[in-house]
Order: sequence, then structure tokens, then C-alpha cells
Amino acid sequence: TSLKTNPHAMATISRNTVFTNVGETSDGGVWWEGLEPPAPGIKLTDWHGKSWKYGDSSLCAHPNSRFCAPAGQCTIIDPLWESDEGVPIDAIVFGGRRPQSVVPFQVVYESFNWRHGVFVGAAMRSESTAAAEHKGKVIMHDHFAMRPFFGYYFGDYLAHWLSMETRKGQTQLPKIFHFNWFRKDQKTGSFLWPGFGENAHVLEWIFKRCGRTSEDEAATQSIVGWIPQNGAINTEGLGGNIDMGALFDLPKPFWQKETQELRTYFTQQVGADLPAQVEGELIYIG
Repeated sequence: TSLKTNPHAMATISRNTVFTNVGETSDGGVWWEGLEPPAPGIKLTDWHGKSWKYGDSSLCAHPNSRFCAPAGQCTIIDPLWESDEGVPIDAIVFGGRRPQSVVPFQVVYESFNWRHGVFVGAAMRSESTAAAEHKGKVIMHDHFAMRPFFGYYFGDYLAHWLSMETRKGQTQLPKIFHFNWFRKDQKTGSFLWPGFGENAHVLEWIFKRCGRTSEDEAATQSIVGWIPQNGAINTEGLGGNIDMGALFDLPKPFWQKETQELRTYFTQQVGADLPAQVEGELIYIG
């Protein structure tokens, strides 16, 4: 996290914040890898409490270091976030990190319906991060992009999400989307999508889909969900040539293998408790 990668987070933690397992500067500040180098004359203490110099081979901050700040300090939080009436939610967006050049996860797609959206969340696999406490970069199952933070049984969690569709008084459920900013070119290994602030181009398409008047407005149906039609994502202002065809390629062999991996994982984790709705989605995509 830095001013370049997440300026809003940096503004949020600029005061009244508890940091854990980070480095400490001699002038009373905090430091971690990714921030600008400390100013001349500033000494650092690493997360072990030992003297540390910029450029040392060891890490100053633990890879899973954290901060805790009041949500109200977030510069972009909805002004009604504490309203007794709640905040209307039009979309839920799941994000995964699938960078390998052979992993053809689309930059964005929309689920067909709520049931399918729950399956999309449950089926997520992502390259491990420090938060998951995995060694090295491996692809792990990361249901709903929050596996390290699950507080109860996965099967009950699935049933809870699916129950939203049949709750009394339920009129309209949020649309569910999935994105992957990290897909790479199979030949060059470079990222196909520029990411960072340019992700607003994809979010614009999501906004349009939330306000659509027909199912196929600005989208084409695919085996994994609704993907943007040609030209539906505004690429004006994007530097370089964006290969939209490569971003949304859907090779069948990959999805067959992915489905088998999911089936094995669900059997191991949930077994007979796997909801029939999720099993149905597996059969459809497989």
C-alpha cells in the first residue's frame, strides 16, 4: 500500500490508526516496503525490534503487517454508511489475482443471476498473498475473496448467501461481477490490462450494466457470464494498444480443468452439504 497504489487508504490511515508488525522510524513514524525511502538521517527499526537499514536483504515490515483505522476516516466512504435505513447496493464485485499467462480469466464479467453469482464467489481461485500466509506464489482457492477471514463453516456460508434470493420482502438483489486485472499475455508475459486508475473504464461498464434496460445491453452471453460487447468498454485515453480479444478469450480446455479443480475442492470442503444450486452451476459450466 502506497500513495501510488492506494492514495485513499493512505489518507485514511494518516491519523488515529493502529499499526501492527510494521517498521518504526526514529521520528515516530511507521514504514513498510513499498513506501518512499526514508529521509536522510532517519533511522529504522524493523518489526522484530532490531535496527534496520534501507536496502537490507531482510524485510523491515512483516509481509502480513496491518493497520486498523476507523471506517469513518475513509475519504470515499458513502455519507450514509451509518444510516439506520442502510445503503442501497447495486453491485457486488469480486476480484481475483490470476496473472499466469495461461490463465484466461476475463478482465470482467457479470453473473447471469444471484444463484450464479454466489457460485462465482464460491469458485474464486487467486494467487496467494501475504494475508493468506502461503509460501511463494501459488494459486489457492479463495472463496468470496476472503478465505483467510472466514468465521464459520463454508457450507453454511454458501447456504446463507443463497437464502437471500428467497427472503420475504426481497425485491431486487445486487448484480454480481467478477474482475481480474492481472491477466498476462501468453507470449510476452506483460499485463494485458494497465490497471490502477484505468480500472475506472471497467467500472463504467459495470455502472451501465446496473442501469440496463435489457439483459443483452452492452453485453454478450458466454459460458461464464455476461461479458462486454465489442466497443462496450470505453478505451479512450488508454495508453498503448489494448488487446480486447485476448482479455476476453475463453478457451474450453482451461474451463474444463478449472471445473474439475472446483469439484474436487467442494467435495473436500463441503461434501454432502454442497447446495444443489452450486452443483447445478458446476454441471452447466463443465
